[in-house]
Amino acid sequence: MLKIDNLTKDYGDFSLNVSMEVREGRVTGLIGPNGAGKSTTFKAVLGLIRSNGGQISIFGEKLGVSVPSSIKQRIGAALADSGFSGYITVRDATAIQRAMFDSFDSEFFLEKCGEFKLPLDKPIKEFSTGMKARLRVLTALSHDADLLILDEPTAGLDAVARDEVLGLLRGYMSAKEDHAILISSHISSDLESICDDFYLINSGRIVLHEDTDVLLSDYALLKLSASDYEALDKTYILNVKKENYGWLCLTSQKKYYMENYPDIVIENGTIDDLILMSARGESL
Repeated sequence: MLKIDNLTKDYGDFSLNVSMEVREGRVTGLIGPNGAGKSTTFKAVLGLIRSNGGQISIFGEKLGVSVPSSIKQRIGAALADSGFSGYITVRDATAIQRAMFDSFDSEFFLEKCGEFKLPLDKPIKEFSTGMKARLRVLTALSHDADLLILDEPTAGLDAVARDEVLGLLRGYMSAKEDHAILISSHISSDLESICDDFYLINSGRIVLHEDTDVLLSDYALLKLSASDYEALDKTYILNVKKENYGWLCLTSQKKYYMENYPDIVIENGTIDDLILMSARGESL
């Protein structure tokens, strides 16, 4: 569906070098701390910035310097820092999308705008942050796209609205077997509930790729005193972080340490743990 091979982008003080894949029928999360390269990756895939090297393939077609219209028609995108001009209304946005996308479903779009309480004739600049987030997601979902690229789609939404948006995404995935989503979010519970796999990016590099069920079942945090840390078999330790009490260690082999070190504190790993240990921990 989407394949990225050695995508590079150099900003002088920041460089990106990413390889990853989004397969049909799957929701793939791209996670990492602020400034890690998530938005840069999304913009490069969508042709909003020009990369310095590498190859992007979408629907089996290798892209050049721009994304062909035939490909754009099949992609639904919602980026955190983009959207319609604040001076237009939802009714205006409906007309714009109808002209841009051959398969735009205005009936679905307007129906969902009503459900999300988005006024049709109010300038978008007067919308709240949450209302703008709803509008971005609905825009991406309303032209029968085969691939969704969503950067922080639930940012600014309360718990009820986030659940509504995630419900829309689940419905989108169940509608066709060949649909796929690439998504980022700082709300880890949202991603854990919808993603099939994750890529963890830090400082412009992919440092981990894992299926969600493996992450939630096999990853763990070990909380160790200094003496326990010294005696620990570190074969399956991914990252470590010095703490006041001793050491915090991230492992992908929880069962091994539970069986061989029954007296140490072991806690289930989460997406937040991966991000924290990637940003602040040290690899062995």
